[in-house]
Order: sequence, then structure tokens, then C-alpha cells
Amino acid sequence: MRNFWGLTLSLLIAGAFAMPAAAQQPAEPAPAVPAVPAAPAAPGTPAATPAKPKKPKTPKPAAAAGAATTAAPKPAPVAAVGGAHTTLLGQYGDWGAYTASPGGKKICFIIAKPASEETNPPNRPRKPIYMFISTRPADKVTNEVSIVIGYPFKPGSEASAQIGSNTYALYTQLDGAWIKNAADEAQMVDALRSGDTAVITGGSAKGTQTTDTYSLKGVAQALDRVAQECK
Repeated sequence: MRNFWGLTLSLLIAGAFAMPAAAQQPAEPAPAVPAVPAAPAAPGTPAATPAKPKKPKTPKPAAAAGAATTAAPKPAPVAAVGGAHTTLLGQYGDWGAYTASPGGKKICFIIAKPASEETNPPNRPRKPIYMFISTRPADKVTNEVSIVIGYPFKPGSEASAQIGSNTYALYTQLDGAWIKNAADEAQMVDALRSGDTAVITGGSAKGTQTTDTYSLKGVAQALDRVAQECK
């Protein structure tokens, strides 16, 4: 079983979603950060439900009297989450690329929210929903695909990801889903790179069926960017 470090990444993702989108510009080096108190999850344990993000208040710089109208370039935003800083490397289409160093271990990930969400019965409440692909050099993990569905899956159930003509079975635990056959993950990532949409379907413990559609615009560029950052 692979080593899932869900709680730490969930906190970092919450911070990433709380940050405004930035232009596709390289981020300035992140400042030194203290260790994250939460340790990575035990092997085989998928991600915990992420805390609801709180949007940080970004102060607006006051314009000096007689100052030039051309604004100076702004660095990519940095959010402190769980004792670590999440730095936006760039926004590529619908996907953001980020880096952080929880516990002193550098990680990189790309993330997006679904372009559309459907539930049956309709209008069922859900927590934040997202797909992310993470790389953790210290754990020798590259391009691990994870989905957080926004509700507890039905225990023992499977979800699925359809990308073009390819369908991948996902195993579930709590509100997380991962590819069932780890040997197919590289193929899944290639499909994400070249596809237009990824459709995630699953069922909740209460019987709600969901269909979430993700735009894959920018996935390839975002993955290339984090590959440069986390080698």
C-alpha cells in the first residue's frame, strides 16, 4: 500500500484554495517554515477530510501621492497553513501549481475544483470538492492522483474516473478516492494530460450518487511546472 499523507496535504490545499489566482509567473522563494505538527498518515490510510478554508485578508497597498500609475510586479501569494507556507507557482488554465515544505520536506501539487457538479437526488450538501496530483520527492512519490468528493463514500464502495475513452476504478475511504490499480496511475496521468475532461462518479453512505466533471485545461503545463520544482 502506498503512503498517503492526507491530513498535511489537505491543510495545504485549504490554504491554496484560500489564495487568489496569480499570473503564470515564477514564485519567489518561500521563506523558511516551522515543522508541521501533524505527522503523515500511516501507510494505506487515505486523506482525511480537509478543514474548511478561510480566506486570508490581503491588504491593499496605499498609493503614494504623485506615484506613477504603473504598478510594480507582485510576487506569487504565500499562505501560512498548519505552520507551513503554500506558494503558488502559477495558474495554468483551470489548474493551480503549488509548492510547500511541511515538516521541512518539499512537496509540489496541482489542484482544481470541478467545472460542474451533479447529485442525485439533487442539491445535496457537500464539503469542498477537488482533484489534486501530488509529488513528494522525500517519499519517492511522483504524480499521485487523489480526489476528495465532499462527503463520506459508502463503506466498501468503489468510485470511477472516466477520461476520454478510458475508465479507471478508484478505491475509497472516508471522503477520499485513489486509483485502485497503482500500476495504471502513470497511464491515468497521461490521459489527464491529453484529455479534455475527467468525470468522477461515486456514491455516498446515504445513497446520494454524484457526478463531478473537471476541465483538464492546463493540466499538462501545471504538471510540467511542478516537475521543474520538485525533481
